[in-house]
Order: sequence, then structure tokens, then C-alpha cells
Amino acid sequence: MAASSWRGAVLLRTVSGLWQPGPDAAREWMIRLPSLLACQRRCVSCLAGPAFCGPRLASASRPNSQNSALDCFLGLSQPDNSLPFRVPAVSAHRDEQDLLLVHRPDMPENPRVLRVVLLGAPNAGKSTLSNQLLGRKVFPVSRKVHTTRSQALGVITEKETQVILLDTPGLISPAKQKRHHLELSLLEDPWKSMESADLVVVLVDVSDKWTRNQLSPQVLQCLTQFSQVPSVLVMNKVDCLKQKSVLLELTAALTEGVVNGKKLKTRQALRPQPSTHCPSPAAQGPNSQPVRDPQRMGWPHFQEIFMLSALSQEDVKTLKQYLLAQARPGPWEFHSEVLTSQMPEEICANMIREKLLEYLPEEVPYNVQQKTVVWDEGPSGELVIEQKLLVPKESHVKILIGPKGYLIAQIAQEVGRDLMNIFLCEVQLRLSVKLLK
Repeated sequence: MAASSWRGAVLLRTVSGLWQPGPDAAREWMIRLPSLLACQRRCVSCLAGPAFCGPRLASASRPNSQNSALDCFLGLSQPDNSLPFRVPAVSAHRDEQDLLLVHRPDMPENPRVLRVVLLGAPNAGKSTLSNQLLGRKVFPVSRKVHTTRSQALGVITEKETQVILLDTPGLISPAKQKRHHLELSLLEDPWKSMESADLVVVLVDVSDKWTRNQLSPQVLQCLTQFSQVPSVLVMNKVDCLKQKSVLLELTAALTEGVVNGKKLKTRQALRPQPSTHCPSPAAQGPNSQPVRDPQRMGWPHFQEIFMLSALSQEDVKTLKQYLLAQARPGPWEFHSEVLTSQMPEEICANMIREKLLEYLPEEVPYNVQQKTVVWDEGPSGELVIEQKLLVPKESHVKILIGPKGYLIAQIAQEVGRDLMNIFLCEVQLRLSVKLLK
């Protein structure tokens, strides 16, 4: 393998960036979190950190890519002179969010815009990556599959550029959707998003040894159907790999040895598997059945490859700067204060659901119905939320409450903390568990 063909040597950084204090005592499952900022002002400044160029595999057509991962490894990366930018918060009131979404965009004189679709198999890390790109957690994240149930939209606005992120559910087959009685949105939303995409980011979980050496048939089918949309490959969860040499082998397989139209000078590391499926070029939609092609494992039309951990802000920073640079002249779609198109009640329900998936076993979280009964402003300006969790079995009630009410209290505490960081106001959250009749 020629060294000049691999200027994008991988620099791995594992940064969890998560601060989790120990659980506090709770009474009657009522969690009241200390206020950080007044509820009346819902914005925060996010200061940029020191210059860093994340782990990026430069395209084969640009052997001397500026600020490549190799440059960073050698200490040759250029300083980042970008000004600090402010990450807007989300309004805790539906009417304010509605008005902001329809507000005329406050565009600069020369606006630029890019619509990006995040595509991948379930649990590839799309929502985690979206949250890091946005600078604030607004999408639910869980180790279990199908956390994202429908298309969610996030907005990055920096200077004259606006990047619109479409976080889609993990691509599944029609047979799986029918077999598990999943929502139709899980099947249709990724395809609908592609119709308006300027760029598609394909995520692959490289820590999953069973699926990492090939793109899923559904991803390949979608890429083939929308082959006119430029695409980049993101190899996620590289921090979980013990042997980093496998990344080069996976690159050869996932790209079929071609990046940006140039053949990579590397040996065939992974042999095609006879069981691999390939989409038909004539595929017409999500219900089309892919055609067998034992030679197709990857997509030879990726323009760039990024190797990162979506948990690391420094890793994701390089991808973010790339997306901003890909924006083209055009009008903004949203006001600069818009961070997501989700309503506050929807965000709350998703955050609760995230914790249910995290803490409840097997099928239990998928059978919980959520009902918001109180959403109001308290006497001191705090946001008061009460939600009922309805379960079909008495045994599920006991599981969700936990010994002495500890589990439901912990869920309420963690959700309340997440909501406080989203809305930037004091949150008083109460969860109750009821048997569904």
C-alpha cells in the first residue's frame, strides 16, 4: 500500500464528554432541578475550543489535503480562527416554537445552505452524531434499536451558512417492518428525506463485527435509487476498536476500493460474501426488493471518508467544518434561532422514551404509552411537566417503578436534567405509572 494514497491516517480520540452526577433522593417521584438560567431567556453561548482536526481519511484525489488527519498527527494542522458561535436553545412553549419556525429567516447578504441526510442501519449512531453537530442534545439516543421513530430535523447556523440535518430512522426492510409491527415511518421516512437532499452521510458502526464489512442492502438500495446525490462515508465508533488496522480493511470493503473516482492502492482485504445483497439500479422505492449480487459489498461513489467517534466533539468538528464548506449559495429555510423543528412536548416525550429504552428490559419499553397531562409554567417561572406512563401488564408496572420507586425517580431526574439543558430553564418533572385498561 503506497503511503501517498493514505494521507488520511487515523487519529483516534475517545472523549465521552458526559458528566453524570450520582442520583439524588426523590420523594413521590417528583424531581425538581436547580435552575441554571432564568426561563425567560432561552439562549446560551457556546465557546469554541482549541484548534483540532479530527480523524479524517482524505480523498484519494487530494493527497495533500489541508488539515488532514495525518497533518494533525504530525502537529501540522492550521489554527482555527473561527469566531465563537452561539447554539440556540429550544423554546419550552409550543406557540413560541411555532412562531419561530414560520418566522422569516434572518439571512445575511450572501446566504449558503445545505440539506444533509444521515443514513444508516439501526443503532449506527445517527442521533448521537446529529446532537454533536448541533451542539446541543435534542434527539433521543439509546443503545437499543429504533430509538428514532420518525424523521427529525436539526439546524446548524454559522455566519452566512445554514446546514439542515435530517436525522432519519435506521433503514429496515419491508419484511422486518411488517414482522415486528413497526411504524410505517421507519420504512418510509429515510426515502422521503433523500428526495430533497444535497448530501447524504452514510454511517457505519465499525464496532459491530457482524455487519461492519458491508453496507446493508437497504442502504445500498437507497444510494442506488438516489445515485445523483453526493455521499460521504462516516465510519463511527472507531474508539471501540482494539485493532486499528482493521479500519483500512473496512475502507477497502465499504468503498469497493474507490474514493472520489480514484482507485485506492490497497490489497483486497475482505472477500465478498455470497450472502450479500445488492440493490437493483431500477429500484423504485422502499418496497422494492434488492437483487442478489455477491460482488457488491460497498459503494464506490463516496466523495470523502471520515473515521470518528460520534461521542467526541473534537472528532465531529472536522465533519462539521466539511459540511459547512459544502454549502452552496441559496436562501436559508429557517431563522438563525431555530435549532430543531420538533415541538417541546415531542422532545420531552422522546427524552423519556430514551430512558425507558435504556433502563427497561427486552420488550417492556416498546409497550409503554406516554400521555402528557400537565405542561405549564409554575409560580416561579419553572416549567412544570407531568406525564403518565401507561403499561399493559401489572408486572410492567412493578418493573418501571422499581424497588421503593428508585427507577422511576432516576428516570425523571435524568430526563429533567436533559430538558433543562435543552430549554435552559428550571424543570419540574413528575412521572406516574398506570396500568393500561
